[in-house]
Amino acid sequence: LAPLYLRGNACLKLRDTMPPKKAAEEKKEPIILGRFKSHLKIGIVGLPNVGKSTMFNTLTKCAIPAENFPFCTIEPNEARVNVPDDRFTWLVDHYKPKSQVPAFLEVWDIAGLVKGAAEGAGLGNAFLSNISAVDGIFHVCRAFDDKDIVHVEDRVDPVEDLEIIHKELRQKDIEMYKRLADGFEGLKKRGPLKKEAKQELEHIERCLAMLESGKDIRLCQDWAQYELELLNQHLPLTSKPVVYLVNLSEKDYQRKKNKWLPKIHAWIQENSPGSPLIPFSGALESKLIDMPEDERAVYCKENETRSALPKIIQTGYAALQLIYFFTAGPDEVKAWPIRRGTKAPQAAGTIHTDFERGFICADVMKYDTLHELGNENAVKAAGKYKQEGKMYVCEDGDIIHFKFNVTAKGKK
Repeated sequence: LAPLYLRGNACLKLRDTMPPKKAAEEKKEPIILGRFKSHLKIGIVGLPNVGKSTMFNTLTKCAIPAENFPFCTIEPNEARVNVPDDRFTWLVDHYKPKSQVPAFLEVWDIAGLVKGAAEGAGLGNAFLSNISAVDGIFHVCRAFDDKDIVHVEDRVDPVEDLEIIHKELRQKDIEMYKRLADGFEGLKKRGPLKKEAKQELEHIERCLAMLESGKDIRLCQDWAQYELELLNQHLPLTSKPVVYLVNLSEKDYQRKKNKWLPKIHAWIQENSPGSPLIPFSGALESKLIDMPEDERAVYCKENETRSALPKIIQTGYAALQLIYFFTAGPDEVKAWPIRRGTKAPQAAGTIHTDFERGFICADVMKYDTLHELGNENAVKAAGKYKQEGKMYVCEDGDIIHFKFNVTAKGKK
C-alpha cells in the first residue's frame, strides 16, 4: 500500500481499497480541559440585569440581593445545588439507608460584566478573576422586554450581549498570553530556546492567533498532548465549557416562541458549536419556587408548563465533564462525583486515599441491571456483578464496592 502521506491518485487509490470506517471509529471523543478533579464549580455570567441573580435565587433558594440595579452582586455568592436524578431516588427507596448524599453542583453567582471589563470598566477585573476561579459558565442572556428593568446598554439585543461577553473574555485571555510570550524574550536573548520552551512559545503564539481572530480556545479539538497540559496549566477563560441560558418572559416560555431564539441559536452554531442552549423564564421560576409543591403542580398543569431548573442543573453538571458512581447499602446511599474518564483506583481515591493506595479491585453492577432485576442477589445470579481491575474506566451510574488493602508499611 502507498504511504498515508501521499497525495493525488495514489491517495485516492488507497481510499478506494480500504474498507469504510465504522461510525464508532469516526466519532471522536471531545477533549477534557480544566482542573482534573471532582470538586468543580460553575459560574453564572452575563451583563447586569439579565436575570443572573434571579436564576441563582431559584436554583439555590438563597435570599441574595436581586434588585434592579447594576452591580448589586459584588462578591460571588456560592451555593451547592442537588443534582436531580431518578436513579438516586430509586436507590434510596430500595435500600432505605440511614444516610443519603446526592450529587451536587456548586454554583457561583458572579456580578455582571460590562463592555470594557477587560480594561477595568464597571468592576471588570474583579469579576473576570471570579470567572477564572470557576470551571464552567452558565451564560445568561436576556430575551424579554420590561421597561421597569433597566438594561445596561439601554436596549434588548441578546446576540449583541453575547458578543460583548465573549469579546471581554477573549481580551482577558489575549492579555494573559501576551504576558506569557513576553516572558520568553529574556530567554531568547541568552541563546536558542530548548525544545520544551520552544514548544510552549509556539503554543502561546497559536492561542494568541486564535483569540485575535475572534475564536475561543475551547473550539479547537486538535491539541497535542503537551498543549493540553499547557492549557490545563494556564486555564484560559475561553477554554471553559459554556451553557447558554436564554431568559424569556413567562408568556414566551410557555408558548415556546421568541423572536430572538433563532438568532441566538444561529450565533451559537457559528461561534460556540456544540454548546447547549436552554430557554427558561426567570419570572416563572421565581413564581414557582415560592409555591407549595401541590400548588406548583396544579399551576404547571393548568398552564401546560414546567420548570427548566432540573434540565439546567443536569446540563451544567455534564458540561463540566462530571459523572458520578454510587455506593449503596442500608447505611448510606451516596453519589460520588468524578471526571469523565476516571479509572477505578482514582475513583476509589475520592472515598479515601487508602482506597486508591491499596486498591485491589472494584465490584461493579450497572444501575439499569439492578433496577431491572430488583436486587443484588439477582444481579449476581445473572452473572452481571462484575469484578474490575485497575484499568477499568468508571461509567456514570455504576454502583461500586471497592476492595483494598493497605498495610502499616504501605501507609508510610
